[in-house]
Amino acid sequence: MPTWMARMKHWMHGNQHQHAQDSQLTQEQPLTLRDMRLDDVRPVHALECRVYAFPWEAEAFRDCLFMKYPCWVGEYKGSICAYGILSIAAGEAHLLNICLAPEIQGKGLGRVLLEHLAHEARTRGADVLFLEVRSSNFRAIALYQSSGFNEIGSRKGYYPAAGGREDAIVMARML
Repeated sequence: MPTWMARMKHWMHGNQHQHAQDSQLTQEQPLTLRDMRLDDVRPVHALECRVYAFPWEAEAFRDCLFMKYPCWVGEYKGSICAYGILSIAAGEAHLLNICLAPEIQGKGLGRVLLEHLAHEARTRGADVLFLEVRSSNFRAIALYQSSGFNEIGSRKGYYPAAGGREDAIVMARML
């Protein structure tokens, strides 16, 4: 393990929550997760446009699939209502995008998807999971913190925003 990773693991261990319940999944999980397919790009992009003021282009989702990035969709009551995309290399994973339809937010399904992504990253050899989150996205920040992520930095002007640019908080979680 590289020295920087050992130091981060030691630093984060003091703040990391116990994940024994690993996402508090119930026996009757209402969110069905599966690999994203090319024919999912249209509904995934439509969801992205509905949720985010500055959405990814549809081509970005296609590119992720063609690059063989781990991509999942969540189906709830028969339709795509969530997705998550990772990049994994050199023992590190990066959560590139995660989204839940507004009507299913606040039901614990974001945690289900996040824990699935963390599990997949760990299964594929990652020791740490990184992400960026808008500094104004307090609900997402609370979810990440309660899931064992810690703030490790920031990126000035990372996100486009109505008034110009918005900073990102960089977070990480040992897997």
